[in-house]
Amino acid sequence: MPRSLRIAGAWAAVLALGLTGCGTPDDGGGRHPRRSQAKTSAPDRVEPLKNRPEPRLPATVTSADGHKVTVKDTSRIVPLTGSLNEIVFTLGLGKNVVARDITATFQQAEKLPVVTRAHDVSAESVLSLEPTVVLADTTTGPAEAIDQIRDAGVPLVVFDPAKSLDDVSPRIEAVAGALGVEKSGAELNRRTRQRIAAAREDVPAGDGRKKPRVAFLYLRGSASVYLLGGRESGASSLLEAAGAVDAGKESGLRKDFTAITSEALAKAAPDAILVMRKGLESVDGVDGLLKVPGVAETPAGLDRRIVSIDDGVLLNYGPRTDQVLKSLVEQLYGDGE
Repeated sequence: MPRSLRIAGAWAAVLALGLTGCGTPDDGGGRHPRRSQAKTSAPDRVEPLKNRPEPRLPATVTSADGHKVTVKDTSRIVPLTGSLNEIVFTLGLGKNVVARDITATFQQAEKLPVVTRAHDVSAESVLSLEPTVVLADTTTGPAEAIDQIRDAGVPLVVFDPAKSLDDVSPRIEAVAGALGVEKSGAELNRRTRQRIAAAREDVPAGDGRKKPRVAFLYLRGSASVYLLGGRESGASSLLEAAGAVDAGKESGLRKDFTAITSEALAKAAPDAILVMRKGLESVDGVDGLLKVPGVAETPAGLDRRIVSIDDGVLLNYGPRTDQVLKSLVEQLYGDGE
């Protein structure tokens, strides 16, 4: 089990486990074959801004951990989370990135050297690449590695993690500011806001029908980890934007996650289940998911109504969040419910 199960606040740790030890996907079947396929539609590529930015440096910012950091050179950037890597690439600075965290799964970054071991940063690996600036989250660890990088004289900027749709714009703005590309940050923010707004327009208008109740399950069959998301899982904002109810949160689960039990699922009573793609694969697809205690007895289980989104983008709350929301809406309502 990961050291931290707070996906909203420690996404890198959770996703790092998710990128290993998975099985094969289910190919559908059952009463609702389109639903049981649990298809994904968010592409595993980022879309950089058309104009490559010219950083205005030096840039001095206050790191989320209280340090004042001056960035003088962005020629060799090391982002230590997948979501930060995504923002840097989308701002148009992908050619300056020299490493990635294991959670940076999009295609443009896949050939970069990985500087994490499981979910821990290797300070030695980072420093061997001679970075000119390192970007991290408050959840990036271990603390000793962060201190070692700073002690080596490398500017290291820490950002607060993004936990909801409201965090998308401030996060992009903060990263752009640290890299001296505020103008590009503003452009990316406009594009991202417009696309999220467009995705929300596809949510069916309220016509008296009950909002679908959706439970977010975190699954890692290889590690026997089966968890039900609660108020702090990080999924609530997306589900609510898609016109759904977070079933775990609504059932009274105050923490991030709790172990799945038949009783907890019965109380949540989800009409649909949201999972990460590799999590679904790790339990051998929809058929395997239905063998998890309590799942088959839920309305979602009876209908085989499973929604899956790629692990590397689901909770990033960044430039591709519109794609996540669009995929979620399509899978929730695409069968003409």
